[in-house]
Amino acid sequence: MTVQRNADQLRKAELAQIHIAKVQLAMDDDAYRALLSRVTGKVSSKDLTWQQRKTLLDEFKRLGFKTKTKHQLPKVGADRMPRMQKIEALLAEAKRPWAYVTPMVENLGYERIEFCSVADLGKIIAALVKDAERNGRATS
Repeated sequence: MTVQRNADQLRKAELAQIHIAKVQLAMDDDAYRALLSRVTGKVSSKDLTWQQRKTLLDEFKRLGFKTKTKHQLPKVGADRMPRMQKIEALLAEAKRPWAYVTPMVENLGYERIEFCSVADLGKIIAALVKDAERNGRATS
């Protein structure tokens, strides 16, 4: 029962990815159906086997489809989580990756941001807020 549920969830996720790729590559329905037929021999993505879904996704990637990876917040205690969320929001507003704060973390004497104290996370927030103000971005 669990194996079947996992297979169904994976199938749905792959089908969603296929349709996201279609939109990202700005394919009209005719172009999509032609590609689907050329790559898999099928006319509908719902009829694809897992191998065909993988082949189709590989073809979309070859054509320029980029999957977006979700960055997860580093695991920290409840006392530091609000500050981590603020850092995440400031980074997102600036369109910067988490790696942007790595030098700040190292300058504070830590190996990784997960090890920073609440006070030191506040210092990182202050630096990101100053950067946002300097560049005319929202800080709240």
